[in-house]
Amino acid sequence: DCFIYNDPTERDIQFARAGLKVCKDILAKGEYDVVVLDELTIAIYYKLFTEEEAIEIIQNRAPHVEVIVTGRYAGDGLIQIADLVTEMREIKHYYTKGIESRKGIDC
Repeated sequence: DCFIYNDPTERDIQFARAGLKVCKDILAKGEYDVVVLDELTIAIYYKLFTEEEAIEIIQNRAPHVEVIVTGRYAGDGLIQIADLVTEMREIKHYYTKGIESRKGIDC
């Protein structure tokens, strides 16, 4: 029932939006100098929230906070507003050997 294989459920969207709210608060508060929004672009790609919503929280960050965005399919608007955008490509991954998510590493 993963949204990667099916359309996201309303519950998936609610959880993603709750996570986005946490990110918004962290960025605005300015407690951290660097914030990594890991796989943010994938959440946008799967329509858990919009690129415009993500851009808005980055625009409203505390002035000293550097934002790093990771994931495939970054849109131009997100690339423009983030300080650093990365897209990794797989060379070797344990998943191809049948090893699923590992607690503390992937989840």
